Amino acid sequence: MVKLSQKAILKRILKQLKNYKFLLACTIFFALVSVAGNLIVPIFFGQVIDLLVVGQAVDFAALTSKFIIIAAVIAVTCLAQWLMNAINNRITYGVVKDIREQAFSKLQRLPLSFIDSHSYGDIVGRNVADVDQFADGLLMGFTQLFTGVLTIAGTLGIMLAINWVIALIVFVITPLSLFVAKYIASKTYSLFKNTSEIRGEQTAFIDEMIGNLKIVKAFNREDENMEKFDGINERLTKASLKSIFYSSLTNPSTRFVNAVVYAAVALSGALMLVMDVSLPVAFSVGMLTSLLSYANQYTKPFNEISGVVTELQNAIACAGRIYEIIDEEPQVPDADGAVELQTVKGEVGFQGVYFSYSPDKELIRNLNLAVKAGQRIAIVGPTGCGKTTLINLLMRFYDVDAGKITVDGNDIREITRKSLRRNYGMVLQETWLKSGTVRENIAIGKPDATQEEIESAAKAAHAHNFIMQLPYGYDTVISEDGLSQGQKQLLCITRIMLCLPPMLILDEATSSIDTRTEQRIQKAFAKLMNGRTSFIVAHRLSTIKEADVILVMKDGNIIEQGNHEQLLAKGGFYAELYNSQFAI
Repeated sequence: MVKLSQKAILKRILKQLKNYKFLLACTIFFALVSVAGNLIVPIFFGQVIDLLVVGQAVDFAALTSKFIIIAAVIAVTCLAQWLMNAINNRITYGVVKDIREQAFSKLQRLPLSFIDSHSYGDIVGRNVADVDQFADGLLMGFTQLFTGVLTIAGTLGIMLAINWVIALIVFVITPLSLFVAKYIASKTYSLFKNTSEIRGEQTAFIDEMIGNLKIVKAFNREDENMEKFDGINERLTKASLKSIFYSSLTNPSTRFVNAVVYAAVALSGALMLVMDVSLPVAFSVGMLTSLLSYANQYTKPFNEISGVVTELQNAIACAGRIYEIIDEEPQVPDADGAVELQTVKGEVGFQGVYFSYSPDKELIRNLNLAVKAGQRIAIVGPTGCGKTTLINLLMRFYDVDAGKITVDGNDIREITRKSLRRNYGMVLQETWLKSGTVRENIAIGKPDATQEEIESAAKAAHAHNFIMQLPYGYDTVISEDGLSQGQKQLLCITRIMLCLPPMLILDEATSSIDTRTEQRIQKAFAKLMNGRTSFIVAHRLSTIKEADVILVMKDGNIIEQGNHEQLLAKGGFYAELYNSQFAI
């Protein structure tokens, strides 16, 4: 993945915000109203104090009018703040929604090689935990950044109008706070980025352990896994403490500077009143009170902005991890003018095919194969010989490094992926079910299938009986962990029985099914494969005796080819494999 700089990430976030120009304008407007209200109130309070201090008699009518104005201003300010926060929420979660959609959309278009080379937990962590962290930081930024900047500018302007000497003192001390905040912010970004990466590693490990808990328990690996988790957790704790420690220095540091500012305003103002310093504009106790209030308002945003900066550092670090996925190179798009497969005969050809998952390790070398329409092609060989890789190439989950694979004479790179895969029916050893009803899981490849068609397919796959034993039959809601492995595999077989595609790929399709049911399904498969080009990957060689052609693979090459009887007669590698399975 390409690592993005902090500056580049900020540019991306600002680009995302362009879709919300109107809402941004509204939030700036209400921020101005809110800040204006907060700035006006101290002036009136100063005037109220002067009415109470100056003169012998108190003008209650004037006081009442001042309090009415103050109440009205406070009410408008509160309303503006509420509207600003509501709009900020809309902007923040709109941006988060857009980013999640972009990330999830990119995942659909990424090549399978990316998914295979990254842990599922890390990918999930980026799309869930990191996005949530980004949302929290962005929300705080919107809520406090606008008002903070406007408040600083507004209070400084009013203080200049009231007493330029005191305003100058405040202005001179201010850069100290900015320097402290900037120094700490530069330190925290890299620390938060490291924390996010370790958090992703932890998520990946937890996902892996929960998904394979039975295996962990079966091999008594609980203690070793706990030790590894403790190690990751310890690193995460140290990284979190370090990042939080540095970020937490911001607030007390700025508060110290703020206290210095407040003390400077109070001291200088009091001296001016006591020493009766002559100024172009009259200076009173009420004005000093207003200035002290403005000093608080002026310094408060620095505390808030410092907190915002800390959260933004975390948010930017998390956003960077999300953008890394979004910026990944997608799979090669369909070629211009790509063929849309309609009626397929099922003639498949491999012509000088080379392929490897990594450049330094060759797998398939100069593979040539011509499959006639309707043939049953069995693929056998030891683990790692390239059987599953062959399936991945047929489905174009991976593209060949050299040579070409054809369907009905068309290079599959010049065929749309959707139409290519639509003409294949695939049952893998690894099953997958989504959360939904049995009917929905069966009809994935044919959503408009009728209940009669679904039941007919289930009967052909010998799945109907166990489905009817479920609480609500075909309407029973199931999940990945709700059925046995054998039951899940039967449902996957039912999908193929429903779609009836012209070409089939069966990769250990009956590996988790009991022998009796397997014999029945093999008969159903034999009927299904009649007239359809079929590729069968099998370890149990007894299941492929009827194949038209058996390809024996070793180290990525086809070393033997023929039917069952021919290969046994050769007495080669296939015969050795077959006899080893039936050796006493």
